[in-house]
Order: sequence, then C-alpha cells, then structure tokens
Amino acid sequence: MPGTSGLSRRSLFAGSAAGTAAALLSTGTATAAPKPKPGASAKKKANSAVSGASYRAAYHFTVPDQWKNDPQRPVWIDGEYHYYYLYNADYFSGVVGTAWRLATTKDLVSFTDRGVAVPKDTTVNGDLWSGSVVVDTGNTAGFGAGAVVVIVTMSPGGGTDHQEQFLYYSTDGGLTFTNYGTAPVLPNPGVADFRDPKVIRDEERGRWVMALAENDKVGFYHSDDLKSWTYAGGFVHDGIGVLECPDLFRITAGDGTVKWVLGVSANGKSSGLPNTYAYWTGSFDGSAFTADASAPQWLDHGWDWYAGVTFEKRDASGAVDAAARYALGWVNNWDYADTTPTIDCDGFNGTDSVVREITLEKASDGTYYLASQPVAGLDAHVSRTVDLGDVTVDGTKVLDYTGISYEVTTELTWSQLTGAGLQLRRSPSGGRHIDAGIYANYAFLNRRNTVNADTSGNYQESHTPFDPSAGTVKLRILVDRTSVEMFVDDGRYVHTSQVFPYLLDTGLALFTIGGSAVFRNTVIREFTV
Repeated sequence: MPGTSGLSRRSLFAGSAAGTAAALLSTGTATAAPKPKPGASAKKKANSAVSGASYRAAYHFTVPDQWKNDPQRPVWIDGEYHYYYLYNADYFSGVVGTAWRLATTKDLVSFTDRGVAVPKDTTVNGDLWSGSVVVDTGNTAGFGAGAVVVIVTMSPGGGTDHQEQFLYYSTDGGLTFTNYGTAPVLPNPGVADFRDPKVIRDEERGRWVMALAENDKVGFYHSDDLKSWTYAGGFVHDGIGVLECPDLFRITAGDGTVKWVLGVSANGKSSGLPNTYAYWTGSFDGSAFTADASAPQWLDHGWDWYAGVTFEKRDASGAVDAAARYALGWVNNWDYADTTPTIDCDGFNGTDSVVREITLEKASDGTYYLASQPVAGLDAHVSRTVDLGDVTVDGTKVLDYTGISYEVTTELTWSQLTGAGLQLRRSPSGGRHIDAGIYANYAFLNRRNTVNADTSGNYQESHTPFDPSAGTVKLRILVDRTSVEMFVDDGRYVHTSQVFPYLLDTGLALFTIGGSAVFRNTVIREFTV
C-alpha cells in the first residue's frame, strides 16, 4: 500500500533510516540488530544496540529488525493465527521494497517469528505490497484442499503507477509460498490506484469476492477459482483520500441484527477527520454495498492507527464467533513514518496496536457502530497489579506509581466539572506528560507535552464527542514505550497515538479542572510477554 502523505511509497522507503530519529532524541548511531532466527519470540529481540536503554514495546507487537508497515489480515491455520506483514530487510541500507514476513500466535498477544514467507524480488514483478490470505478448503484453485492462497498487489517494472494483482500459494500450511506464474490474475485496466485486494468467501453464492482500492472507489470482483476475476460493482466516497486497504465482513449485533461492514484506511485530516480506519455499516448483496449513512464512522480517532485489518474471532476448536471480530493496526503515519528513536536504540522501525475485539452495538438513535476493547488474551500476561481503589482529586494529584509500560483503568464521577483525566509518562519536574481524559463536551488524547514525531504541531490532540451531563466516564488506557491507546466507555471511541517520552519520564498523575472528581476502581496492570 503506498503512502498517503503526498510522497510516493518508494521515496518514503528510500530515505536513509539511520539518523532519522536524531531530530527527536539523540540516542546514538543507528545499528541494525542481528537478524533473529525463525522460531524466536518476535518481540524479545536485541535490547538496545547502543546501551541498556530500549524503546521496544513491552507488550505490543514489534518487527524483530529493520522495517514493517501494513499488517495483513491474520488467518487461522492449524490451531493458531498466521499473521503476515510487510517487511523490508534492507531498510537501513536504503533499498526499497517489502516482502511478507510471518509471525504465529494463539492468544494474539505473544507472537513467534517464522521469518519471511513470501520473499520480494524473486520474480520480474519485484516486491510485494498489501493483499490478503485465504485458506482454500474447497480446492477451488486446484492447489489442493486447504492450500493457503495469497492475492497481492505488485508493481511490475518497479514503479508505483502500474499496480496489478498476483497470486502465490502454499501447500505447507502457509510457511512458504510459490508464485503462480508472473502474469497478473487481475490486470490493471488503466488506472493509477488499483491495489490492496481483500478476498472473502461468499458461501451463500459459492464464490470468492474481492474488494479493491481504486482511488475514491472500492471495486468488487467475483471469482470461482481465485485465478480469474470479473468486475461486479463499486462503492464510491470522496473527500477522504484514496480508500486504501479495504475490508469487508459480516457481523451480528447482540440484538440479532446482522450488518455488513465496509472499512477502508483513509485520510480525512484536510477536513478535520481522522487519518485511520473509516467504516460504513450497511448491506451487501454479493456485488454492491449499500451504506446505512453516507458519512463514515471511524474505528480509531487518534493519529496513528493505519492500514487496519479485521479478522475472524475463533475459539480453540476453530469455531467462528459471528458476533465479534478482532482488529489491529499499524501504529504510525505516512507523514512521519521514518521518524522514531527505535531505529537508533533498537535497530527497528515498526510497531502495531494491541489486538482489539470489536462488536456491533446499537446506539440510542437506532444506528449501529463498532465498539472496541483490548483482546482478552492480555489477562493471561499480567505480571503485576496495583489497585489504587477510589481516589478523590481536586487539581493535580501525583500518584505513588512509576512505570513506562502498563494499563490503567478508572471510572471518573463528578457533580460539577470542566475537565479531568490522567497525566501519563509524567517527567520528574511535571513539565512533560501525555494527557488523556475529558474536557467540556469531548474526550481527548494530547501528546503535545511529550516528544512525538509530528514536527508540524498540527496533530497533537485528538477529540471524540462526550456528553458531560452523564457525570461519569470509564477510561481504559494502554501505555507502552512508544504508544498510548485510550478506550472511552464501551469503546465506541478509541484514540491511538505514537509517542516517544524520555525513558526517565515514568510518573503518573490524576487531574481535574473546574471542580473535583472521584477516580473510582483505579487499577494499574503491567504485562510480561
């Protein structure tokens, strides 16, 4: 998937990684960490390449070395999820292009690295962009029942203006792949944007369906065998950039209502909207998607939750839960994708959000939305719990707790108040911190007073609607070395932003503005992964 910042995907990748973090933090000379062996934990790689200091996330997925960007939709194979993602082993040398690297997981928290599954530059078509994986249980493609099939965008000739869809297949459970020739299975009809195929099985009609990014349109295609595709229709929406990384799925609400959801990664910053995952609820007849409303909703309102994917929630037996899905996104933004101290400290650039569980909920006005909560698998990785109980605050109260990677949950209640929240990763002097909470009629996450990659200063505080008359709000906030994710109330609104606090900024404080509040059931949890 190309970037959406105005620069081409290749020019972004071509910029030298070494030293790009210097504008943020002077942490030393960039040094690539040793390449890990397949089978090792995908998270516990090489501490700092410079010193004992590390910016590698404690409980979020990070690439073992070099570079990662787009997640690819995880798929269930042989009792575990196979998670592929775009990976560039040549990032530090400035050589462009991505392969598909694989990590496997059973609980969506702890991942095992399996190495590169689909290499780049092994055919005349070059490197691999985004796409999707399916398990062909019915042998529709002829590679054998249970073959794992990848449909992926590539750009023959090495440019970015000629995007076509190609096929790779695996007969060893998705560990290694073979290219299905060098000809595209879906040629470009002569348009600039023609990428990011998302393939699902339409069991009702006995065929495959592809959703494809085509500028301000998501195109829909049919296939019986995954090898040849026919155009069926499209969904158009302008004003939020290219509708990248499309997503299409069906989900059932608690009241039994079934909705189709069409999601895309989109850039609405020019009109004051997020630059994350936009979605519409509606209906899908196998060829056309009809939205319930023209304006999209957003799965995340922070600055850094891009190229998001959703995937099936399965139990240990492999049974699919029709009432829930999982989702994860890349915690970065193409406007500043190369700017991170992890390059110099730890020899990598690439972090994901926590996996979240999403459900379809009915709003008071009768409309439906997706609510998010961190994946339940985190509960099995709790290494320490600090229960602070109820804390009454009028002004600012510094807590007797320090940490750089943790989760904090609390329920605020008040009778009269202008604003309240938490100061996360607070410096010893109190001058640096990340603020999360509510003010007047909105909830917010503000990274302005800590180190972050947005040198423009324009994208520091994210907002979502909030009704102050409720007199209460639940906050669940995940803090790690380079990210903050805030879930508000039932998770209808989530804010994810990339941050780079100094490692000595470990404090935590509660604050109120214009009144007092009780922070009820305040609990801090730390995780070991």
